[in-house]
Amino acid sequence: MSDQRAMRFNTRAAQPKFKADQLLQTLSLKPGQTVADLGSGGGFFTLRFARAVGETGQVYAVDTNQEFLDFIKKQAKEQGVTNIVTLLTGTEHPDLPEHAFDYVFLRNVTHHLQHRVDYFQQLKEALKPTGKLVIIEYNGKTGFFSFQRLHRHFIPQSILLEEIKQAGYVLQKSYDFIAEQSFLIFSLQ
Repeated sequence: MSDQRAMRFNTRAAQPKFKADQLLQTLSLKPGQTVADLGSGGGFFTLRFARAVGETGQVYAVDTNQEFLDFIKKQAKEQGVTNIVTLLTGTEHPDLPEHAFDYVFLRNVTHHLQHRVDYFQQLKEALKPTGKLVIIEYNGKTGFFSFQRLHRHFIPQSILLEEIKQAGYVLQKSYDFIAEQSFLIFSLQ
């Protein structure tokens, strides 16, 4: 059952309206970099990040669901991708290695976090001094009867910006090419 959910997540992430290619181009990952994909789900971005950072780089697929992580391992093996580490974690603590990441990436995950300011304060320890926090989140600007609005699977961008500021980050860039989502990149300074 989780394999089907993982595949559904990947199919949805690949939809043209979510502009995955443009998103990856915007991040411009480099060989040798280390990326954490928090809430990796079916691994759509994990696998793409792994190819972008190459054999000298590393990608952590981080999720609260072991079956999703097993699905990612299976996909990576089938595709010959060897630079992915899977990490089972909880929703209250990131549990990542310290000062290890050039990018920490969260897509449609932030609304699930209960204590976001605390979580992001803890997450700072995982970033390298020049590391970036990338958050893509539904912004609540979809129709009144959308899944995101009905199930509160969104965070208005103004609230997200305020919470991340409280956690000690500085907004570096904001993009608006994904219509239903905020696309924000933060640094530690």
